[in-house]
Amino acid sequence: MMTDIAFWDTSAIVPLCCFQPASQKLRTLRRKYKTVAWWGTIIEGKSALNRLFRENVISKKAFAESVKRLETQQKTWYEILATDKVRTVAENLIETRDLRTLDAMQLASALVWCFEKPKGKHFICLDHKLSKSALDLGFTVFPR
Repeated sequence: MMTDIAFWDTSAIVPLCCFQPASQKLRTLRRKYKTVAWWGTIIEGKSALNRLFRENVISKKAFAESVKRLETQQKTWYEILATDKVRTVAENLIETRDLRTLDAMQLASALVWCFEKPKGKHFICLDHKLSKSALDLGFTVFPR
């Protein structure tokens, strides 16, 4: 039963949609934590799934099923919209952290979600650099 809420990076959402080495661990976390995601997660997720298909990591059937799972999940998550505040926070993160644009948008959305008070808030991510930045800012990062 879900007892808490967490910000989920796209890198943690994609393995919920198709089998990957971290899928089981993330499914366990998904049963515990409701999802907060940023506005671009659906686009980034479809792009990642498409890349897995193009690289022959998943079949055409698995790709179609994975996209359906992603779209179903989107209906259940709380979405942080692309606002001026998210943009401003992301710009500041680009100046202070070694992050790519979309990672800065993800982390900025997480910070906006928690009113820039990340202590005690959960951040679920498989990207090492993004996880480190979230941890440095005060988030509790999973998986460990």
